[in-house]
Amino acid sequence: MNVASPVGTWGVEGDERGLTRVYLPNQKGRASRGAPPECVADGAAQLEEFFRGTRREFQVSLHDVDATPFQHDVWGALRAIPFGEVRTYAEVALAVQRPKAARAVGNANHANPWPIIVPCHRVVASTGLGGYGGGEQVKRYLLDLEGITYD
Repeated sequence: MNVASPVGTWGVEGDERGLTRVYLPNQKGRASRGAPPECVADGAAQLEEFFRGTRREFQVSLHDVDATPFQHDVWGALRAIPFGEVRTYAEVALAVQRPKAARAVGNANHANPWPIIVPCHRVVASTGLGGYGGGEQVKRYLLDLEGITYD
């Protein structure tokens, strides 16, 4: 299911058990046929609310995905970052009790199948904005939407 935003179209994919993926505007998802499962429609509606500025937290089911325990730990730490705040890669590494794993945190962020819902855009480098799979413009838009100005 597609969701329009000022920085492009996002895709939401899943089944009756939960969301399997959120596609960034620069990614192509699979075309779906028929009515989407309720959780996909709900996830898309919540993303629309986020883009309108009326939603700060997501309440959707996430489908279990094949990932390492470390990736799951990082994604859990990302979900704990409040709306309107950022953490550095090093701070997330400390949060998952792997203080020397800042680079691995970046890799786990890149593998995040649910951007925005699991807010990897809230993780920045200690020296600046840091990377984002959707590109710098999309990351800045998401941070600006949350009231965060970051150089």
